[in-house]
Amino acid sequence: MNKSVGFGILILGILFLQLCPAFANKAVVTIEGPTRVAKGTEVTLRIIVTHNANSASHHIEWVKVTANQKEIAGWKYSKGTLPEAAEFIKEIKIKVMEETEVVGEASCNKHGGKGPAKHKITAK
Repeated sequence: MNKSVGFGILILGILFLQLCPAFANKAVVTIEGPTRVAKGTEVTLRIIVTHNANSASHHIEWVKVTANQKEIAGWKYSKGTLPEAAEFIKEIKIKVMEETEVVGEASCNKHGGKGPAKHKITAK
């Protein structure tokens, strides 16, 4: 009976390790800024990146921001150049001439990201 219990625990442990990526901490981006501005206005956007790990072995690998599908900002990290903290903020300025969709995305070096964050700005 003890061998059966030990074998069962071993199998459960292996299954848990296989499912860990489903529970992994993925990088998350949120974008804060105005949603309506006068045409030609320069706006400041806050790109907030959250990831519960920040070590040489587990960290944000990159952050990318696009406006109307053109890259406007990006940051790369490595074990030698880690992000400032597990949650950090980057501010960027853009001039809004037309309706603009800003998309931010980040990726963890082990688990990837939760997907893009979108922020629309209407220019009047």
